[in-house]
Amino acid sequence: MSELHDLTLLEQAAEVRQRSVSPVELVEHYLERIDRLNDALGAFVTVTADLALDAAKRAEAAIGDEALPPLHGVPTAIKDLNLTAGVPTRFGTTAMPPVDAGVDDFMVSKLKSAGLISLGKTNTPEFGLPCYTEPDVAPPARTPWDLDRSAGGSSGGAAAAVAGGLVPAAQGSDGGGSIRIPSSVCGLFGIKPSRGRVSSAPVSAEISGLATNGPIARTVRDAAALLDAMAGPAPSDWLWAPPPPVSFLTACDDPPSGLRIGRYATPVVGQTGPHPDCLAAYEAATELLTDLGHTVVEHTPTFMGQLVDAFETIWSAEFLSLPLDPAIEPQLRPLTRWIRDRGKNASGSDVYAALATLRMAARTEIEATQQYDAILTPTLAQPPAFVGQLREDADPAADFEAQKQFTPFTAPYNMSGQPAVSVPLHWTAAGLPIGIQLVGRPCDELTLVRLSAQLEAAAPWAHRRPECW
Repeated sequence: MSELHDLTLLEQAAEVRQRSVSPVELVEHYLERIDRLNDALGAFVTVTADLALDAAKRAEAAIGDEALPPLHGVPTAIKDLNLTAGVPTRFGTTAMPPVDAGVDDFMVSKLKSAGLISLGKTNTPEFGLPCYTEPDVAPPARTPWDLDRSAGGSSGGAAAAVAGGLVPAAQGSDGGGSIRIPSSVCGLFGIKPSRGRVSSAPVSAEISGLATNGPIARTVRDAAALLDAMAGPAPSDWLWAPPPPVSFLTACDDPPSGLRIGRYATPVVGQTGPHPDCLAAYEAATELLTDLGHTVVEHTPTFMGQLVDAFETIWSAEFLSLPLDPAIEPQLRPLTRWIRDRGKNASGSDVYAALATLRMAARTEIEATQQYDAILTPTLAQPPAFVGQLREDADPAADFEAQKQFTPFTAPYNMSGQPAVSVPLHWTAAGLPIGIQLVGRPCDELTLVRLSAQLEAAAPWAHRRPECW
């Protein structure tokens, strides 16, 4: 017998419109699941049950109006880095009190305008820094496919919530892989949009352009619909991607033909080659793409070691620039302190030179990949990591290096600003999900969405369910 959480995001929206299910029923169903499963999954750091139920009642009363927003009355969740009016944002830290700025950031307001109802804030590591979600403020986020293993990071709570059936889809953010990493280890589809596609107003200065908000979902269509809801500039944005000619959801119904796809599996960051399970996923994806009529050829990326150095200089300077009271510095996690200390050693000219290096290297790689419609890589170099496997509080430098070896394929496309997705095409013999990454031309999420929907139709994955489902 199917349950409400078996329905996709879009199916739930359709059921609400048809009055087959009410927003209150949906919210109550998911709140019960959160109450029962969140301790094991570590998905939510804050649950806003009363606010969600009030919003659901208002949504229910509005049904019958002539114009309802596209995702009216459907539950979702917001990452604990995004300001949300009336809800504390902890930023994954115990070093300072939670913040209620009294306003929604622009992306949160767009999700609300699309009719979505937030059930709370999802777990994230301190200031979203590492690629695992093990903050002091909450239990670790775990992949529902193996509760001994991490849900990744920094959107680990969002991915654990979606994969565990606690929400149908969720918002994440990605500054070095933080949507694609959790999507891979939780068996989900995640989109890191192009630079400028989703606004970070009003608080982000967007100096580096590394980070962006994006969707995490069980299906390509759900992620596309959520990206449609998120996309678009705020009036104050100085950088934005041009709007697509059709909606991302519409693109799902337009399968591509005869694409030229470059591929590589040589790590850009770190020196450790992919695990056999990750290579198996990569080779299987190559075979499937070929069977679908696409041409897949080898590509040698132009990204070089100096780009990694530039990324790390900018990364550390951005974390140093967080407006924190110096008195709380000793209470920060060792990794956060180590990154901020690295930022102190970078002069203004060092940061400027790193930005220039990043921009020129990105330009070179974008030019080199114009011959392709997409690029294929493994998402990660290793299967899902065990909780605690990458974390090393006694040696933050070793912690950071372990993360680089785990995620050598994702950060380059934060540097270039190109759109990228993680597609859950492979499961290991032990039942662990392994994603593959597809990268598009700048501002061309449409091709990635079309291609991903085609892959999903040829090799469906949404029927796979973890034991807690």
